[in-house]
Amino acid sequence: MTSPVNPTPGQTFSDTTKGLIAGLLVVLCWSGFNIVSRFGSKGAFTPFDLAAMRYGISGLLGGAYFLRNVPPRDWPRYLGLSIFGGLGYGLFVYSGFTFAPSAHAGIFVNGGIPFFTVVIVALTTGFHLPRQTLLALLISACGLLLIGIDSLLSHHGQQEFIGDLFFLAAALSWAIFGILMRRWQIRPLLGICGIAVFAILIYWPVYLLFLPKNLPDAGWGDITLQCIYQGIIAAMLAASLYSYANQKIGACQASMLLALVPAVSAIGAYFILNEQLTWTVVLGIVVVSTGAIIGAMPGKTR
Repeated sequence: MTSPVNPTPGQTFSDTTKGLIAGLLVVLCWSGFNIVSRFGSKGAFTPFDLAAMRYGISGLLGGAYFLRNVPPRDWPRYLGLSIFGGLGYGLFVYSGFTFAPSAHAGIFVNGGIPFFTVVIVALTTGFHLPRQTLLALLISACGLLLIGIDSLLSHHGQQEFIGDLFFLAAALSWAIFGILMRRWQIRPLLGICGIAVFAILIYWPVYLLFLPKNLPDAGWGDITLQCIYQGIIAAMLAASLYSYANQKIGACQASMLLALVPAVSAIGAYFILNEQLTWTVVLGIVVVSTGAIIGAMPGKTR
């Protein structure tokens, strides 16, 4: 994990502080994303409609900038980022919202991202996990397991559990994306625009020709809300902020911050979507968030 960097004269914040601020802004953006996406999936839209709006708006906005600044020889890396951080993440998470509530998305997606990130980094680099990171990982895993068991045993049973599996797949996809962004040292804005360009080129022809869609029958208010949040706030702003935090404070610490999303998402969904919280879910939120706080705290330098 990245150690704190002392600010130079004239510099207001250190890179670590800037990374932490960016990560906290991502928490707010993604908490809203969970609520807005669940609202859309329960209303007029299919998961494929939500993905189409996400990729369509972001692709149109980011296309010109990407094509002007990235030479074709570098496009394969951006295609790889799009497969994991764009298509894989989006399709899995929107499918999950069809089966499971927003609180589960917050727990499994944003709690699963740090879990998978730390595991993948450890396996691919062979580094010894700091005791603090290992403790945070184990605590978060206990919270994920707790909610998974609750889903399987609840009256919704199999349906919620399917949604939880989709959320975990989305978390794995995003963890791979974050690691690749940091390893390839791709500028956040270019990375997000590249994801958008390849996602719209790959997804929209398939969506128009083969996938079920309710978009033409939806109201303009619902369409506007989803286009703004999915295509701009979630696909571009939040993803750029996450990539920035990733490069400033490291993949493990940045991803740990995201496990704060479950509590914010659950509270928002309770008041906005009237989604009830069981004591098991509340306990899971507390456990996962505790792991996030421990993992996000600066570690001791060696």
